This record gives sequence, C-alpha cells and structure tokens, in this order.
Amino acid sequence: MKVLFATAELAPLSRVGGLAEASSGLVKALRSDHPEVDLQVVLPDYGDVELLDEERAVLDVPQWAGSASVRRGLHPEVGAVDLISTPGMARPHPYVDETGEGWPDNDHRFFSFSAGIAALARLERPDVVHLNDWHTAAAAAFLPERPATVLTIHTLGYQGVAAPWWMERIPVEAWRFAWYGGTNPLAGAIELVDRVIAVSPNYAREIVTPEAGMGLHDRLGALGDRLVGIRNGIDAKVWNPAIDPAVASDYSVTDLAGRAACRAELRSEAGFPLDGGPVVAAVTRLVDQKGIDILVDAARFLGGIGARLAVLGSGSADLTAALRRAADADPDRVWFVEGYDSDLAHRLFAGSDLYVMPSRFEPCGLGQMQAMAYGSIPVVTDVGGLHDTVIDADAHRSTGTGFVSQSVDSPGMVDALHRATRALRHKSRREAIQRRGMSIDWSWAEPAERHVDLYGEISR
Repeated sequence: MKVLFATAELAPLSRVGGLAEASSGLVKALRSDHPEVDLQVVLPDYGDVELLDEERAVLDVPQWAGSASVRRGLHPEVGAVDLISTPGMARPHPYVDETGEGWPDNDHRFFSFSAGIAALARLERPDVVHLNDWHTAAAAAFLPERPATVLTIHTLGYQGVAAPWWMERIPVEAWRFAWYGGTNPLAGAIELVDRVIAVSPNYAREIVTPEAGMGLHDRLGALGDRLVGIRNGIDAKVWNPAIDPAVASDYSVTDLAGRAACRAELRSEAGFPLDGGPVVAAVTRLVDQKGIDILVDAARFLGGIGARLAVLGSGSADLTAALRRAADADPDRVWFVEGYDSDLAHRLFAGSDLYVMPSRFEPCGLGQMQAMAYGSIPVVTDVGGLHDTVIDADAHRSTGTGFVSQSVDSPGMVDALHRATRALRHKSRREAIQRRGMSIDWSWAEPAERHVDLYGEISR
C-alpha cells in the first residue's frame, strides 16, 4: 500500500510546533513497524536541508504556481524524503519573518506547494494521499482522479484563509472553498477528502461544537463517521528517562531514585534553592492558545503554595515580555528561558515535580505525555487531548495520573496546582501517581496501527 504523506513540518528538518513532532513520530512508526506501507514523505523545500543520493525532477504545476521541482534523497535521521520547491518557498522560517509576522505571500507559497503535491501524486500514483493541516489542504482539489485521501487536523486555529480570487485557481468544486468572501483551503478539503482525522478522540468531539469548531463545526459535524479521533503519540526512544543522555541521571518506573539528581541539577541551573518547594515546568509556544497569560497570572500565587516556575518557550512578543517581567520581579521563584533548547527541555521534564499546561484549547498535546513518561505530574485544563490523557488524581484516587483544572482561568489553575502540591507532600501518593503515568504506553505504536487500518479501509 503506497501512501504519500504531505506536511509542512517534520522534525528535525523543519520544526515550529506540534505538527513537526506528530508528523515525525507517525512517519517513524509507520516505517519501522509497518513494512506493508510504502511511505513517501513530502515537505516544502525551505532551502536548508542537505540530502544524500539526491535526484531532481520537474513537476507539472499550473502556470500561476510558477516553476516547481522536487529534490529526492536520503536524510540521515528521517530517511527518504521528497522536498518540493516553488518560487518563494525557501525561507529562514517556514511561516514568519524576523518580526514574527507571517510572510505576506504564504497563500501563494502553500497553494503552490499543494499543487506540487498533486503533481507528484500524478507521477507516483499512490493508493492513499495523507494531507496535514491547511498548508497541504488545497491539494485535495488538485489531485487527479482523486485517490483515497485523508486530512489530519492538528489544529483548527490556523486555516489559511486567503483572498477570494484563489477560488478561480481551484480546478475542482471550487465553491467548497468559499469562506465569507475569502478562500479557505481547510474548509474545502474537509468536504472533499474521504476521512478527516482529529488528533485526539475528545478533540474530534469538541470541533463539531460552535464553541470549539472555529466556524467549521457545521462542516465537520456533517461528516458523521468520516470524522475520527486518533490520539497522537510521542517518540518513546527520544522521551525515555532510562536512556536519556541529556539528563543528570537515568531512572525508570521501577527505580525513581535517579530523579533526585535530575531535580537537583534543574534547581541549580534555575538558581532555585535545593531544598525549596516543588518546581513547576512548562515547555511551550508562547501563544494565546497555550494560556500563557493564565500561567503568568497564576505565578503571582506560587509563593502561597510554596512552588517555583521554570518556563522554556518562544512566540508572541507580548507574552514573552510578560514572562520576562515575572522572572525579573521574582527571580527566586520564576525562571524564564526564551527559545527552544532540546536538552534543556529534557532536563525540565526530568527535574520538575509538576508540569503545567493551562491551554485554552489543545487538540492533543504532547507535553503532558512527555511529562508523564518522565514522572513529572501534569497539571492541565480539561480540554482536547488533555481530557483524553490526564486523569484527575483527586477525583479518581486509584487511577489518577495528574490534576485537572475544571475552568480555563487563573483561579482554576491555581486550585489545581494547590491540590497537586499537597499530593507531592505524601511520598507514597506522589510515587503512585508518577508510576501510573510512566507505565502508560504513550508511543506511536497504537496510533500508527489505527492509521494503517484507516488507510486500508478507504483504499479498498
């Protein structure tokens, strides 16, 4: 079964958010565990990836897209990959300029990329085309003699809405892409593909409601059983404290002793007292979705519950400034590192006592699963994939894996953090919660199996 898998991000080639990690995890699992799937991975050519045994081919795309070609070769970490080049695609960042503003021609870049995907499909004749998010969605209209097609929605927060005249360039059922005077690639693809995958079961339930559907709830609700929820996984080889070279000491679910050294290392690095209260960590994009303003507000109450906060992230200038102010005002209680540092992320998971995700919406979330794999107890809001993966340890004493705020606001988050810090004081209870989370298989094994089943179902 030949599957063409198209995405705008794939770690480590291009990484902005969860799309990169999710795409990478699924690709690795399919290639390692499912030889029955011949997976062709397709990305935009952002211009900074070197390939071994490289070959080039010209792609037949519409005149408006400009010239298009594909570089094919082997990447030492990813394996075989196809990189589609169109005019203006190569940039230092996939989506934004140095000020954080979106490139003004992103509509042309990704509509052209979608046309390139379709041109590649004409050459390769895959059994299934798997599209991911709005960057690839328009390909559903360009595909010839449309093969079985899947669209994964990693987030509805970005839909790629463009000018109305883009519909003049869509060759098939362009009216499906009409969107309040504009052109919405995600909206059109939802109606054209055979299946839509949401990245967690609860997110699939949420997005058919007006509150979470971001304007697309009616279209998504009309899909019926063509809309499915499949939880993302994490790379169990990368996120494994028993073999992690980035942390101070190895440890496992059966022997937590090494966590003490990891905890001491993080506290020293952050400048926190070694004998102080619990450290609450966050590794996150600094965007409204992630509830960073809620976290900043909650940080004012950390002293009252005896906790400290360590944050690693980048994003919005306003939220970055807010975290800087919080750290400057109380450096003994708040530590903020701007940017992304993979090794530091691992140290935060290994050395923190709690891991906080005050998300306003969270299609799946990876941080809570990574935290549980490392024995850092998650404190989350009850949204999207957080609902599917974190069980409140107060409401369910024998099965709980974390603490869940019942409201998406600062009072709810402070309450959940307070309950979590109380639980930490009791060693037997703390370790029971940690071990439950660490014992769960958060890998891509089961999600990949479900993808293969779905591919087979729609390609018969």
